[in-house]
Amino acid sequence: MNITRLLVASVATVLLAGCSSFTRPSGEALPKDVRWGLVPLANYAQAPMAGDRAAQILVSVLGERGIRPQVYDDSQGGNPSDDEKARQRAALDWARQQNLQYVLTGSVDEWQYKNGLDGEPAVGVTLQVIEPASGRVVWSNSGARSGWSRESLAATAQKVLRGTAQELQLR
Repeated sequence: MNITRLLVASVATVLLAGCSSFTRPSGEALPKDVRWGLVPLANYAQAPMAGDRAAQILVSVLGERGIRPQVYDDSQGGNPSDDEKARQRAALDWARQQNLQYVLTGSVDEWQYKNGLDGEPAVGVTLQVIEPASGRVVWSNSGARSGWSRESLAATAQKVLRGTAQELQLR
């Protein structure tokens, strides 16, 4: 009986691990008590405003880690559907003007419910920490996950963003 339980638990663990994929970056630990910023995540997914949705979730994920970033607000500026690279350049210019030491940015590569009977949510993101003064990328990580058919897209996104940001070493 105990062997059967152990076997079932092992199979369940393997199946659950197969639904997520995260890279394992290495690098220096970054100080969390400096000025951080959050600038738009480029939206390369087919869902409109996916980068902005992910950024809103990321604010709370960073808060769990003790980082309270200044958030770039481009609602007065360009349209979020404008060129993503130009939008991120403008945000980095803002970060330099604000004298932020680190800025979190990245991209959303997938943000959808998959087609089919189950309609599983699928999310893929890449996050980067950039030094605005130099433009140097000091940390990068990516993660992806396909959720279960009854799971929401936002819940799946929160798991991916939390798992991806969890690899950021802070001191």
